[in-house]
Amino acid sequence: MDSSDFNEQVYKKEWQWKEGDLTVTRSTQWSAPGCHCGCSILFYTDKDGKLVKVEGDPQSPVTNGRLCMRCFALPEAMYHKDRVTTPLKRAREDRGLDKWEPITWDEAYDLIEQNVRQIWEEDGNGRAISVHGGTGRNMMWHKVVAAYACFDSPNVMCGFQSGDACYIPRIHAMQMLCGGTVDADVSQFFPDHFDNPAYKIPDIIVVWGHEPFQAMSDGFYPPLMSDCIKRGSKLMVVDHRVTWLGAKAEVFLQPRPGTDGALALGIINVMIQEDLYDHDFVERWTYGFDELKARAAEYPLERVEEITWVPAEKIARAARFWATGGTSALKWGLVLDEQQCGVGAAHAVLAAEVLTGSIEKPGGTIVAARGYHVDLPYDIDDWCYKIDNIDPDLYKDRVGFGVYPFRSGPNGGYASPDEMVKCLETNEPFQMKMMWFQATNFLACMADEQNRMLKLFDNVRFIMVSDVYMQPTAMAFADLFLPAAFGPERFGLRDWFGPTRSMTQACEPYGDCRSDEQQVFEIGKRLHPERFPWKDTYEFMDFLAHDVNTEEFPNGKRYHLDELREKVIVYPERHYNRHETGELRPDGQPGFDTNTGRIEFFSTMYYGVGLEPLPWYEEPPTSPVSTPELFAEMPYILSTGRRSWEFFHSEHRNLASMREFHPDPLVDMNSEDAAREGIEQGDWIWLENQYGKAKFRANLSDGVLKGTLNAEHAWWFPEKDPNAPSLYGVCESNANQLTSQCQCGPSSYASPKKTQLCKIYKAE
Repeated sequence: MDSSDFNEQVYKKEWQWKEGDLTVTRSTQWSAPGCHCGCSILFYTDKDGKLVKVEGDPQSPVTNGRLCMRCFALPEAMYHKDRVTTPLKRAREDRGLDKWEPITWDEAYDLIEQNVRQIWEEDGNGRAISVHGGTGRNMMWHKVVAAYACFDSPNVMCGFQSGDACYIPRIHAMQMLCGGTVDADVSQFFPDHFDNPAYKIPDIIVVWGHEPFQAMSDGFYPPLMSDCIKRGSKLMVVDHRVTWLGAKAEVFLQPRPGTDGALALGIINVMIQEDLYDHDFVERWTYGFDELKARAAEYPLERVEEITWVPAEKIARAARFWATGGTSALKWGLVLDEQQCGVGAAHAVLAAEVLTGSIEKPGGTIVAARGYHVDLPYDIDDWCYKIDNIDPDLYKDRVGFGVYPFRSGPNGGYASPDEMVKCLETNEPFQMKMMWFQATNFLACMADEQNRMLKLFDNVRFIMVSDVYMQPTAMAFADLFLPAAFGPERFGLRDWFGPTRSMTQACEPYGDCRSDEQQVFEIGKRLHPERFPWKDTYEFMDFLAHDVNTEEFPNGKRYHLDELREKVIVYPERHYNRHETGELRPDGQPGFDTNTGRIEFFSTMYYGVGLEPLPWYEEPPTSPVSTPELFAEMPYILSTGRRSWEFFHSEHRNLASMREFHPDPLVDMNSEDAAREGIEQGDWIWLENQYGKAKFRANLSDGVLKGTLNAEHAWWFPEKDPNAPSLYGVCESNANQLTSQCQCGPSSYASPKKTQLCKIYKAE
């Protein structure tokens, strides 16, 4: 019996079946504890409906049975002693103290309704209410509906991350250049992957500032990349430390943090000066090549070497390898978002990829629209306004409106996190009176300048947090805690760049927990019953999945939740070279969905609002070059956000299985730097700068660029004192003690998380 026959006998094709005394439910794991990928999973529940184990799904066309330790830890996480299972409230004067009182959901909703209606009476709408959500997964749209449809507020955002510096800067650059979001094609767009006759593996995979196997970026399943490498794809890697992929690369570049834009412009200059670019693609499908050529000419190799610390001959070799090695697929990461000129850097890196002519080719870089255009995550105002009776001018009360051009129109997206900080400090343009945080532990994870954040919320009258565990943000600020359901306890769908995937509920929520979907629906039903006419959460979700955003694109089929549950995963029909057939534009015309119909090296959108229309580079605000006096005092360049296998951002710190593998926060540093400082492997050391200090264990490596440090983020210690000032030790080893708020780029996107300066010394 071969493996496929065995799998079909043991692992059925139905969405649910019996295996002895256990019920097996086929689903997709997005919600906590989770990541961005959305892996296929089998939930095994006993006769009492309790989750007893999980397995990877061998029948899955996405993951083919492979699964990581985060998913295997689900039973431990769901039934953990720290799980909050009932709503909790406390007096406002007890913020920061572990003095919670259990209440019912009706009592919790009464508190919410009372505060919302008071604000409506005072202000005429809900602009003084802001809703914040965590990163990716199944959580992006909930906060949008809560803000607009429940509270009458346009102030929705992602947990105080300065410059929205997590993917959104790159999204902005991709939209401006290509009219859509792009991703590396490693066969993920076809259920039969490498067997599909239309597909061919990339000749080159360019990995720029990214650790795909640990980060698990949006809708992208990294093992498919390693499958391509096994089949012959070659690697070019850009990173300031040698990663696992970097060690396997044909070409590896190690630039000074924050200089990626200059490096990419230097590569572009070589491609153009040596006539290595794809003339046919550039002439037919791009706009602004002459302007790009002139901008790149400002970055000769000698200048780029001086800026980046990368030898000129290595830069030239990389440009030739990238341009002449065949079809290339670009996979990039947060390194580009977390520098102040991140949008300009992303513009430059993508422009280099476009010059190769690999856009929309098999195994190239694909304009990766979400499957079936169920654009729940990011098409914010447009589909919310389709829910009845929302004021069409509501967006004008968005925090950041009138300050930044791309936050100032009807479809301006999220409120500015940096302007929100200023609003809380000054009560301008108005006082923020109520806040809801869903699945975001921003104090540990997303917010910069942690000491500053701790002082922000005294004037906010009512704060509520929805999460699966009590955590530092909730303990510090919340008046009301709403216990959320885990992935196996909820239903829904998720739609990133590839197939649409269902989340099927396998068991009842533990205790009295409720899913975020249910919380939003039930609050909306109280506040605006006319906007929430559906009988239950399932009907509401089905509306969002099937009836919202119904503009017809090619392959625009929608699925009801019942259909999607049965199918589990559905792939839209996928073609290549869609810019030639009109499949990338809503009007069906050939080209890309931009003002010119071409990929815009010179962005007409940026030009139209007075922003830099070409790729650009600017020295980081603190660096050996821009602040030499500070560098003399703080001689290390600090990057934050180092990923690990065990944790997804601030999740999993309370799981014994994860902490056994990874008990302490780590900072990577070069072995020679460590020897000079008298630091040995495993020593506790302090990192300190003008914003604060944090303590980490030293992890020494010859692969880290000399003079740089790479610290993990989002650390807190659930085993420590929950009461302020400890707040589970959230300030002890948190990299956000050393990062800056309100230093975003000129478009309001990107921030210098990875380019701070600091000093180090051994901890006693």
